[in-house]
Amino acid sequence: MLKGKKILLGVTGGIAAYKSPGICSLLRKLGAEVKVVMTKNATEFVTPLTFQTMSNNVVHGEMFNQLFNMDVEHISLAKWADIIVIAPATANIIGKFANGIADDMLSTVLMASRSKVMFAPGMNTVMLNSEANQKNMQTLRDRGVIILDTKEDLLACNDYGSGKMLEPSEIVDEIDRALTEKDLEGKHVVITAGPTREALDPVRFISNYSSGKMGYALADNAKKRGAKVTLISGPTKIEVPKVDNFVRVDSTRQMFDAVGKYFDDCDVLIKAAAPSDYRPKTYSEEKIKKGSDSQMNLIEMEKNPDIAAHYGSLKKNQVIVGFAAESTNIYEYAREKLIKKNFDIIVVNNIKKEGAGFGSDTNIVSIISRDKTDDLEIMSKTELAREILDRARKLMS
Repeated sequence: MLKGKKILLGVTGGIAAYKSPGICSLLRKLGAEVKVVMTKNATEFVTPLTFQTMSNNVVHGEMFNQLFNMDVEHISLAKWADIIVIAPATANIIGKFANGIADDMLSTVLMASRSKVMFAPGMNTVMLNSEANQKNMQTLRDRGVIILDTKEDLLACNDYGSGKMLEPSEIVDEIDRALTEKDLEGKHVVITAGPTREALDPVRFISNYSSGKMGYALADNAKKRGAKVTLISGPTKIEVPKVDNFVRVDSTRQMFDAVGKYFDDCDVLIKAAAPSDYRPKTYSEEKIKKGSDSQMNLIEMEKNPDIAAHYGSLKKNQVIVGFAAESTNIYEYAREKLIKKNFDIIVVNNIKKEGAGFGSDTNIVSIISRDKTDDLEIMSKTELAREILDRARKLMS
């Protein structure tokens, strides 16, 4: 969502300035345009040449440079930006902006700003929590400035506490969140993700290769677009996105029950999970020993509840998006599932294709509705999440 966005990165004189080139680099990789304004103190930590190379733009710092194309530099920079991000934001720049002081290039650009403004604080714990700084940050929040959290850690001054600036990836994620259109505001999106596990004994279970990446990407994008998001997830090893409700489950029956708690209240149900279709009929309270071949050969299975079909049959005004992972007869099986389970759209992929399927960061899918089939090119699961939610939003309207 950051492709083509114009980001003005302000860098001040804090030790966390060493992280700021990483912010610039990530933004460029995501297709954003970046311009950098540095304070004089910031240049003591990182050279302007570093940012010039990273951004592929001239670094701004001096207040009275010669005019180019008759532009007043601090005004033209403020006009240009979709968002101004100060990282690190020291107590000094926070105090200046809160109290209307404009005595260098960066503070003057801020005073002329007409876009969103975001501060990523980085400073000593006592400075962060001081009465003056807390009052200044609240003043900025009241004016609509986004003030990011800090982390608690061992700081450069050897104090332990809050004040450590967020990592570049976290700041870039917050920039993306701030600039994403809130076209799902007021909607409740329920998403299932990941595999389920069906226990056989205390150490063994039946499961599949689902990583949860697709469901988590959907949850992250829906939240950035302003939706209330409930993410119901089986066991995964990836970071949980910022959502309103996160429900961790283990078995298919637990996922079935969890969906039931939120289904009536949701506008969209996205079934991106890969729940186990079957479970062992009996569970052994003791570990089944290696020599118990007859017991292992005679494992009886029984069907799990079909989550998608059950809630599809209860659908009222909800939009339901289903998924199918197939290896043969891709379109035939997907359309059959679409009708049988009362989906509005189904996302199907051929798990044999390279770059598609479980565990991959990319996917190659076809999106099928009642009257249309769209074959999409290979794309990241983040990009695919946007595609799917775009279509769900159109169906809601």
